[in-house]
Amino acid sequence: MSDIEEAPRTYSGALLAAIAIALLAAVGSLIWCFTLTSKLSTAQAELADAKQQDTQMAADLRETDARLKVATEELGKSVGLTQKELDQRAQAIVEREEADENAEKQTAQQVNGISTDLSNVKTDVGGVKTDLTKTQGDLANTINDLQSVKGDLSSTNSVIARNHDELVLLEHKGDRNFYEFTLDKGQRKPVGTVSLELRKTDARHSKFTLDIFADDKVYEKKDRNVNEPLQFYSGKDQALYEIVVNNINSRNEITGYLSTPKSAPVPPTVQ
Repeated sequence: MSDIEEAPRTYSGALLAAIAIALLAAVGSLIWCFTLTSKLSTAQAELADAKQQDTQMAADLRETDARLKVATEELGKSVGLTQKELDQRAQAIVEREEADENAEKQTAQQVNGISTDLSNVKTDVGGVKTDLTKTQGDLANTINDLQSVKGDLSSTNSVIARNHDELVLLEHKGDRNFYEFTLDKGQRKPVGTVSLELRKTDARHSKFTLDIFADDKVYEKKDRNVNEPLQFYSGKDQALYEIVVNNINSRNEITGYLSTPKSAPVPPTVQ
């Protein structure tokens, strides 16, 4: 009997516990639903507020754009320009800036090209300087190789040229004046500031006789040899002149040159 009586009590306790749990769950669900509803309401309110702000910003933007257009139109009217003219002016400014930029690029390219050409010119000049130095050295060596002969008046040796090429070298030396001549037998011819007359030639033995007219004087150089310096004094300061005959041909003709100091008078220029 006692077992039978205790069984309903056990069932009643379990039922009460289940009911309590169900009640707690229902209360929890209600609380969660209330909380969720509250959050949803808050979010909806914030969303509505954001939409209202967006609507207000859009309205403000449209108003600002309208004011800007009005201001632009008023500015255009104040300076007598239409919107089309303003756009044309703006386009012209852009095109001018692009043209200036292109011009700067072209100028830079030209400067680079000129710099390159200048470098090439410097290289060429350096080569010319090297060649000139070598030529000057060769000229100095050649001058040293020229024949040195004692003149018929001066006790010092004179450097003479034996042909036209050597005479050119002496002219480059630059310390005297030179006058080349060709003279026929019996001919009196002015050379420099003096006159020469060929009296006799002996091509076989390379000898000749020559009269020199200078300062109202006559200097006879009798039976002289080819490439022999014939010296005489002339001018106010009595400078030493020198004649060298380089060649005697079979036609009784001689060729040579007259050498005078740089300070000596020079013949007048024929106009």
